[in-house]
Amino acid sequence: MIDVVRLADIKKYIKECPVHTLAYYDITLITEGKGKFSIDQQTHHVAPRDIIFTRPGEIRRWDKDSIREGLALLFEEEFLVSFFNDRNFVKNLSYFSVDRTSVKISLDNDTYSRISRLILEIRQEIDNDQAKNSHLLRALLYETLIWLDRLYTRSVRPDAESLKSSASIHMERFATLVEQSFKHDHSIHSYANQLCITPNYLNEIVKKATGNSAKQFIVHKILIETKRLLTYTNLTIVEIAAEVGYETSSYFIRQFGKQTGMTPLCYRNATKP
Repeated sequence: MIDVVRLADIKKYIKECPVHTLAYYDITLITEGKGKFSIDQQTHHVAPRDIIFTRPGEIRRWDKDSIREGLALLFEEEFLVSFFNDRNFVKNLSYFSVDRTSVKISLDNDTYSRISRLILEIRQEIDNDQAKNSHLLRALLYETLIWLDRLYTRSVRPDAESLKSSASIHMERFATLVEQSFKHDHSIHSYANQLCITPNYLNEIVKKATGNSAKQFIVHKILIETKRLLTYTNLTIVEIAAEVGYETSSYFIRQFGKQTGMTPLCYRNATKP
């Protein structure tokens, strides 16, 4: 339920399946080389001291030839939540939350040394069968996750502390509800009712937190899922429209064109491996 692996050791599997998805959480620290690292439809240029965060189900592809080495800390959610009382602990980490704004951060020399040391300590504890202790592993993982949460917040969301209010709680709940229901519920009024607030107030909260309206937040989530389905499945356009909650394929095609400037079929032809 927890492991640390070198990127060099898993390159043979990446060669066999360059486009892949994970069933666990992954924190990858780049130590040697520069290259492209894609998660879903976002491509990032990574270099030594960069960290990439991946959630279960996200689709990944990375340049195994240019990114020469790194450390990947892998763990299943159950490894922590079976021990801690807070079953949402992992999902509430800033870099794994559904409303995160980036999957990558860059570390300075001091923080790089600290994080890499913690990851290596976890690996040493895993490798030492005689000393292996699940409680110690949980403690080391917990320390690593908390340190990264602080670094991520400082790097990507510097105003996060000022948002710890009822408004930010509503934002977190809204993002969670959208994650659960966006395929069949596109209504701002529906989400506002579930949060017991007005649609106008919901828009105000989401605008302050993300820079976009609540409707744009939902549309963006639908767009990400649509691009996944177009690129990595053989579902027809009609089937994809139904999958993401549109009653007619013609309306789906118009909305996709409005967001991307191309038809779903053109996008599929341009991106499908």
